[in-house]
Amino acid sequence: MKAVVQYEYGSADVLDLVEIAKPDIGDDEVLVSVRAAGIHIGDWLVMNGLPYMIRAMGYGLRKPKNTVLGTEVAGRVEAVGTNVDQFQPGDDVFGWCTGAFAEYVAVSEDALATMPTNVTFEQAAAVPISGFTALQAARDKGELQAGHKVLVVGASGGVGTFTVQIAKSLGAEVSGVASTRNLEMVRSLGADHVIDYTQEDFTESEQRYDVIIDTAGNRSLSQLRRALTAEGTLVIVGGSGGRWLMGTGRSMGAALSSPFIGQTLRPFISSPNKPDLLALKQLVESSDVTPVIDRTYPLDKVPDAMGYLGDRHTQGKTVITV
Repeated sequence: MKAVVQYEYGSADVLDLVEIAKPDIGDDEVLVSVRAAGIHIGDWLVMNGLPYMIRAMGYGLRKPKNTVLGTEVAGRVEAVGTNVDQFQPGDDVFGWCTGAFAEYVAVSEDALATMPTNVTFEQAAAVPISGFTALQAARDKGELQAGHKVLVVGASGGVGTFTVQIAKSLGAEVSGVASTRNLEMVRSLGADHVIDYTQEDFTESEQRYDVIIDTAGNRSLSQLRRALTAEGTLVIVGGSGGRWLMGTGRSMGAALSSPFIGQTLRPFISSPNKPDLLALKQLVESSDVTPVIDRTYPLDKVPDAMGYLGDRHTQGKTVITV
């Protein structure tokens, strides 16, 4: 089968389309014929081996443990292991995995669900990891309730577009921060208010929010706290910074300072799980959430797609079609 592989860390130049063996499946696994694979910023970070601290603890110190990238998948079941009872060949499924940038991938049965009935393979592939992040940030860490005033920073990005819609589904009054060209798109997702960060600094405004979900990572904790109510909650999703710590440095600062102030500062890393995948499926099928796709690329153009993602100007998600 064809797959996009990397044997060293670096820019998109380290990626190659090659022929490798079709994966074998275990007793609890499903062989999926990949129709589409979502890309998120975590894929770009793994490709580059960033941040260095996480590389040492996670995906390989000197070279990648997994040579095929891609963690969001949608496709058709080709075969199932002997213990699999939820799926059968021919089922259309979506979920999370390792190695989605390929024609086939072996996926745990517990990491898949049948596809929402009202979306394409491309839309379904855009959901899992970014959707998990948005759902858990808003529902669990932000503890959003109806009537809360919530600010989504980076509202036009892969996670931000899901966060705006999920926050609205929870009954919040949503404000989205984005650039001029993305304001109408963010408003179309249901945002009650939009803020053009090129024209207005929300941290200098008199408006205060019950919850801020920051997916952009380019403002300090002290700046973000100015926009919170006295007992408000800040949820930090990712971030930017030096190659050693990147967003983890700001997250550690939030965790250390939170116990000593009236506001709640919560660093956050999403945790994929089957119940939340099913919750996302329900949100999509009810049309409370519609995946936003910026661009699609064929499998042989994964390096171009990763380069585009790395520019950090994506409107919604970038998706690979297989």
